[in-house]
Amino acid sequence: MMYALAFGLFAAITLGSAVGVVLLRDPWHSALMLGVSLLSVAVHYVMLAAEFVAMMQILVYVGGVLILITFAVMLTQPEDEPAEVAGV
Repeated sequence: MMYALAFGLFAAITLGSAVGVVLLRDPWHSALMLGVSLLSVAVHYVMLAAEFVAMMQILVYVGGVLILITFAVMLTQPEDEPAEVAGV
């Protein structure tokens, strides 16, 4: 019974955060929702007794891909104020 409740909870978290990735307009919040979704998929792997696959999910996807997306979002965001050009 507890296994079914845990599965249902993490399935709802996975689906909710995946919908958040698609529907949120801010890329930073969308990337955070992607991290939540990927972590909850790792929990599903742990529930299937595939701990190695869960650790690879966390290391590769959450640790690598999500950090890459985060840096891409931070580096491509426009500045609030235009930079002052020296001598103009």
